[in-house]
Amino acid sequence: MMIYDRNQSSPATFILLGFSEYPDIQILLFLIFLAIYVISVIGNVGMITIIAMNSKLHTPMYFFLKHLSFVDFCYSTVVVPKLLENLVAEGRAISFSACITQFFFFANCALTETFMLAMMAYDRFVAICNPLLYMVIMSHKRCALLMTAAYSWGLFFSLLFTYSLLVLSFCETNIIKNFVCDYSAILNAACSDKHFSELILSIFANFTMLSTLLVIISSYIFIFVTVMKMHSVRARYKAFSTCASHLTAVGVFYGTVLFLYCIPNTKSSWFTKNLASVFYAVVIPMLNPLIYSLRNSEVKEIIRKLINKK
Repeated sequence: MMIYDRNQSSPATFILLGFSEYPDIQILLFLIFLAIYVISVIGNVGMITIIAMNSKLHTPMYFFLKHLSFVDFCYSTVVVPKLLENLVAEGRAISFSACITQFFFFANCALTETFMLAMMAYDRFVAICNPLLYMVIMSHKRCALLMTAAYSWGLFFSLLFTYSLLVLSFCETNIIKNFVCDYSAILNAACSDKHFSELILSIFANFTMLSTLLVIISSYIFIFVTVMKMHSVRARYKAFSTCASHLTAVGVFYGTVLFLYCIPNTKSSWFTKNLASVFYAVVIPMLNPLIYSLRNSEVKEIIRKLINKK
């Protein structure tokens, strides 16, 4: 079996198995994922448009939410079209360069989103614990710097992870038991020594998860302490309600990621990982705009007005 390297004329090819073991429900899965993608695109683009067009929503919280919607839109667009193609096409092959490119953008969106969720937790911390200084601390300049840091964070680590895969050698044909070119699937397909890539993944993936979780957890500890000191029940309810959407989004996102981490890496676990990956990469980008629109009174009111106008 030939090994792939940069000077070889026959580059590696990957076969994305996805849900190929269930041929009888391919059309049903296609329709379900197409519906999810359409809802995701409409929800995220709609959220961006609503925030951009309404001056009432030009606040730090909605500034971050607008960018979160943009990342979610890119997230689903990187993954779902290829998934839909594989559900109806006979061939499931994807070239090495296309697979690596998909992984790069997939990782970029996922890593950027983790940083954004941490920033949004910090925003809620400032809003509740330092309300009088909120607009000073969360100035337009600082929000722009934080957003630049989020995109830079995602770009740097996705480039690092991509490089750690590019130094590996691959056989001509490689089977990936997933619908997306994720890190572990590409790594398992490598024919060369994987120690360096595994070390990179272990160190920096854990650092990303733990550092962002630390910011989120510490922010909400301070928020909880501050809210519990409030004497008014109504004030407590209002403070907690401003965090409800973000907490729901964080719980869904990190809960799914931690679930994927906990699944044992065995031959029998690939279907469970596929389902968890579907939720992580396909469903969550659809859920986020729904969570924020349904649990946010300002957004709901604007949507209601737009519907009534029509």
